Amino acid sequence: MTDHQSHTDVFRRAVRDLGRRRFLTTTGAAVALAFAVNLPATGTAAAAELDPRRIRDNPFTLGVASGDPLPGSVLLWTKLAPRPYETGGGLPSGTRVPVRWELARDRRFTKSVRRGTTLAHPEFDHTVHLEVTGLASGCDYFYRFLAGSWTSPVGRTRTAPSAGAQNSRLKIAAVSCQAYQDGYYTAYGHLADEDVDAVFHLGDYLYEYAVNATGGNRHYTDRRLPDVFNRETVSLEDYRLRYALYKSDPDLMAAHAAHPFAMTWDDHETENNYAGDVPEDNGPSDAFLIRRAAAYRAYWENQPLRRPQRPSGPDMKLYRRLRFGTLAQFDILDTRQYRSDQAYGDGWQTPGPESENPARTMTGATQERWLINGWRDSRALWNVVSQQVLFSERRSVPGADFKLSMDCWDGYPASRQRVLAGVAATGIDNLLVLTGDVHVAYALDIKEDFRVPSSRTIGSEIVATSISSGHDGTDRPANADTFSQANPHLRFAHGRRGYVTVALGKHEARADFRAVSAVSTPGAPVSTVASFVTEAGRPGLKRV
Repeated sequence: MTDHQSHTDVFRRAVRDLGRRRFLTTTGAAVALAFAVNLPATGTAAAAELDPRRIRDNPFTLGVASGDPLPGSVLLWTKLAPRPYETGGGLPSGTRVPVRWELARDRRFTKSVRRGTTLAHPEFDHTVHLEVTGLASGCDYFYRFLAGSWTSPVGRTRTAPSAGAQNSRLKIAAVSCQAYQDGYYTAYGHLADEDVDAVFHLGDYLYEYAVNATGGNRHYTDRRLPDVFNRETVSLEDYRLRYALYKSDPDLMAAHAAHPFAMTWDDHETENNYAGDVPEDNGPSDAFLIRRAAAYRAYWENQPLRRPQRPSGPDMKLYRRLRFGTLAQFDILDTRQYRSDQAYGDGWQTPGPESENPARTMTGATQERWLINGWRDSRALWNVVSQQVLFSERRSVPGADFKLSMDCWDGYPASRQRVLAGVAATGIDNLLVLTGDVHVAYALDIKEDFRVPSSRTIGSEIVATSISSGHDGTDRPANADTFSQANPHLRFAHGRRGYVTVALGKHEARADFRAVSAVSTPGAPVSTVASFVTEAGRPGLKRV
């Protein structure tokens, strides 16, 4: 199947033999059929309208969010869920709910800008995706939602500067990997207090694995989790409920309310290490696409994403571009949906003809062309790629007997080399790659050709550690010295949990790696464990 080719035909064939799929319930079959023909999964256009005054419990239990800032436009999100750990969030089945919204220039809403009413539809699990246009560029706004007598928390968002703005400063944060059962989201609480223009989420927003009744590594004194979370996510209901669990965390809600997010996924939002339409266990693609459709739908429903990202069956165009004046262009990639299957059965393997096959792709041909053509048209000083898995080479040991991770770009070296050739062909000088996935903070120089260690440096890769995945971690990962010897372009490694901020200016970009001392107990302090700069026009990281 060629990249970007719709999986609809495969999906419809899967629907025809749903009776043989033991893991699908009758409800799951109905959902799959709805996806196949691109119809709502529940309810109809004639769904009954619920008077919001009848909602007896707070429906804004999962907070508010904003995303994908554009010049003069914001995307606002919320979900109505008075009982978030129940199917349908505790609202009457098949009912749509009017939701009022307000946008203002101040937190007290004395300087009102816009207000109106929208509908929370049962087809989208009573989530709201509100695109507000006609706003001033490069400005802060405050927003809230109202349903009956209930008012949501107040969120702050910020529009992007206009396309031709000669802006001289932009500060963003990058985050990734937040396994709920591995620890508290303390880092998000600190991130909520940072002054950043946007947060780039690099994947693994949730994990599909079962969460036991006591929340794994979290310590609960007043409640236990329902058994519904003590199973792997497979169905649409599973994924929806798992997002409810994750989004109920107060630190995560605070970060979403404080900053606009630009989202991309990695693997765990669907299933560990899947590749395109190939599941982790190499089972049937048609069956996996049913699961992927459920995962993609729940992802869009529960994230501050715009209409162009709304999925159609098991397909969802997540890669897109954000521009912040003339200072920065952000290319947000999807390295899961279109990639070739991992070589040699995945994991750490000795590279060879299979992994080095030029036909292998990480992004698919269409996305690859889109990325390089975007650089060709870019007028930005900084060109930033927001993506999931490690881009730079990472050999396991020094010498000739090294292995590489087949799930990272190392397992797709021809695909990486085409991207690097695109950097040279388009002449962009200031390339930054933002990465997640590995639960370690890294700073790396990007080489023009990793096969030639003496080749010139053409960019920098900043890897955000996890928010919680991997538990507390350590200051110095056990393999850090070995990796540093094997990879001279690796400038820094740190194994605690946290996030990274990147301040872009006219003359340099500065990355501050922020880490918390622990996630096994709440309230740990945050500190800057390392800072690096790269100068405009002079690629390469310098520690400061």
